[in-house]
Amino acid sequence: MDIASSHDTSNTAAEKYRVLLQITNALVANFDRDALFKAIASEIRNVTTFDRAGITLYDPVADHFQIYSLETTAPPMSLRRGADIPREGSGMGWTFDHRIPLYRPHLPDDRGFFEDGHFLAEGLQSVLYLPLVMRDRTLGTLQVASAIPSRYTEEDIVFLLQVANQLALALDNTLCYDMIRSLRDQLHKENIYLQEEIKSTHNFEEIIGESPAIRRVLRSVEQVAPTDSTVLIRGETGTGKELIARAIHDLSQRKSRPLVRVNCAALPAGLVESELFGHEKGAFTGALNKKIGRFELAHQGTIFLDEVGDLPLETQAKLLRVLQEQEFERVGSAQTITVNVRVMAATNRDLKTAVTQQAFRADLFYRLSVFPIHLPALRERTEDIPILARYFIDKYMKKMNKRFEAIGHSTMDRLIQYPWPGNVRELEHVIERAVIHCNGPTLDIGNEALSVTNTAEAPSKRIMTLEEMERSHILKVLELTKWVIGGSKGAAELLNIHPNTLRSRLPKLGITKPE
Repeated sequence: MDIASSHDTSNTAAEKYRVLLQITNALVANFDRDALFKAIASEIRNVTTFDRAGITLYDPVADHFQIYSLETTAPPMSLRRGADIPREGSGMGWTFDHRIPLYRPHLPDDRGFFEDGHFLAEGLQSVLYLPLVMRDRTLGTLQVASAIPSRYTEEDIVFLLQVANQLALALDNTLCYDMIRSLRDQLHKENIYLQEEIKSTHNFEEIIGESPAIRRVLRSVEQVAPTDSTVLIRGETGTGKELIARAIHDLSQRKSRPLVRVNCAALPAGLVESELFGHEKGAFTGALNKKIGRFELAHQGTIFLDEVGDLPLETQAKLLRVLQEQEFERVGSAQTITVNVRVMAATNRDLKTAVTQQAFRADLFYRLSVFPIHLPALRERTEDIPILARYFIDKYMKKMNKRFEAIGHSTMDRLIQYPWPGNVRELEHVIERAVIHCNGPTLDIGNEALSVTNTAEAPSKRIMTLEEMERSHILKVLELTKWVIGGSKGAAELLNIHPNTLRSRLPKLGITKPE
C-alpha cells in the first residue's frame, strides 16, 4: 500500500469514527424517532451515499413491518412512510428472522421479495438490509439503497452494522420513552377523573336529594352554567351555596381555570379592597410588598363572593365597576387592570331589605341578581332528610370503621320533625356525633342530640317572617297535591281558601310551577 492510499484509508477511518461519535451524540439528544433518524441519516451521508434510507419496526400482533422513518433524495413513488410490509416474503422479514445483514448488489437480477418491484420503480439498483437487534430482541430493520449497482463495500457494511447497533439502542430507549409517556398521560387522565370523583363525593354531598325543590335548583344550575351570566345564590347558612357555585363553575367553559372563593364576611374592613383588588408596595402601613388581588387570580376563571351582603358600601361601588367594566386599580396605583372574570355571589341576608335600609347598593343588587338561585332550607324539603341521613351514616361508618344494621324509626321521625336551623350542615354534624356515641346494631339519636348546635350555626336561628312562613307552607301543600290547585283534595281546599285567591298569591310569593 502506498503512502497516499494509507493516508486516504486513515482519513476514511477517522471520518467513520467521527460519524459514529456524532451519531452517539444524536442518540443522547433525541427521543423523537423522526428527529433521531434525520440526524443519523445526515451523518451517514458524510461517509457513504444513499438514495433511500428507512427504518421499519416490527409489529408482532399484525406480523408485519411498518415504515416509521424515511429519508430519500426524491419523493418516493411507493412504500411511503406508514406503509405496511409483510414479514413473510420480504427482504426485511428475512433480515429480521436471520438477524444478519442482507446485501443485494444487483436488484434487477435478484427479484424475489415483496418490496423489489417498489424499489425498482424508484430506480434503485442495490439495497442493503441491517437488523436492529437489542439484546435478545430484534426491533426491526435499517435499509439503505442506491441507484448505483454494487454501491456498498464490505467496509460500508461493517460501518453501517455499527450504526444499526447504535440505532437499535436508541430505538429501544425511544420505545420505552413512548411507553412511559403513554402511561404518564393515562395516569394524568386518571388523576383528573379521581379529582372529579373526589369533588363529586365530597363537595356536592349537601345537594343530595330528590325533592322537587332541589330538582328545580339543579335545573337552574344546568341552565346557567354554560353562560357567563352573573349568578346570585340565596339561602340560609348550611344549605350548600358554595357547592352550587362550584357545580356551576365545573359545568362551565371556564372549568379548566381557577375558581377563587372570597368569604366577604371574614375580611377585615380595612383590608377588603386589598384582598379583592390587590395593592402596591407602600400603599399603606404594612404593605411591604406588592399583592395580587383575588380578581387578578381569577382571570379567565370564576370568582365566588360568599356573603357578599357583608361588603362595605365603598367597596360595593368598586365591585360594581368591575362587574360592568371588568377593570379596576390596585390600592395605591393609578394603573388600570383589565380582567375576564365570571362573578358568582352568595348571601344568607335579604338583600332587598338591605337595599331599602341603604345598607346595600340597589344598582349592585340588580347587577348581581341577573340569574338568582334560591336554595331551599332543609325544613322545606323534608322528604330529602332520610336520603341525606343515610348518606351521612354510610360516610361516617366507613370513616370510623363502625357498622349499624338499621336506624331507629323514632330516630328518623325525630330527624324529619326537627326544624334544622343549621340545615344540611347541622344534620351532618348530628349524624357524626351519633355515630361516635352509638355502639349497638341500631343508630339512635335522642332529643338531647338535636338541641346541641354548633355556635357557627347560631346566626341561622332566626324567626321567619310571615311571608316566608306562608311561602314555605304553600309550597309544601302544592308539592303534596302535585300542584293541583282546585277541586277535591286540591291545594286550595287543604289551605281553606278560594282557588283564585291562591292563584293570585303565587306570583306575589315568587312561587312558580316547575316544568
